[in-house]
Amino acid sequence: MRILSAAPLALAIALACALPAAAQEGGGGISDAVKRLGDRLAGAAAPDFGDDTGRYPNDGECDDRRFVGQGMAQSFSWKEAGRDASDCRHLHSRGLLRLWVLDEARAATDCSRLDFGNDVGEYVNDGECDDPRFEGVGVASGLTRDNVGQDATDCRRLCGWGMIFLRDY
Repeated sequence: MRILSAAPLALAIALACALPAAAQEGGGGISDAVKRLGDRLAGAAAPDFGDDTGRYPNDGECDDRRFVGQGMAQSFSWKEAGRDASDCRHLHSRGLLRLWVLDEARAATDCSRLDFGNDVGEYVNDGECDDPRFEGVGVASGLTRDNVGQDATDCRRLCGWGMIFLRDY
């Protein structure tokens, strides 16, 4: 039996509860609901960096998937969200990280102009985008830079549907 940690489970429950409410606010389908939810989440003035209870605190890299930029670790997942505060705070203060913002990512992502690569990765054609250049509904929960450009079909399809967007725009 696999025991889930409280943080990812709480995030999943919060998203499951919030998306239907966001969808009812103005219609427009799942991508508009994700946008409205992202608008709510991005409304905070300063990031809440959380604490240092993650697997790799104080290693000089930010493991918190909510951020993008030069200071990001080679691999990251939602399990580390809010759990690498010292690294992320320091890199953010130096301008090497910023929060990923859905509206900005949506505006900067033109799927027709992207090179999605090929399908040579380990998890191709599974319905999830495993490329760490993307974020959104349909992106795998754990990402590693080794998968850049190796899940083209899944990522192209999800991008075209307006469900994933560039992480570093």
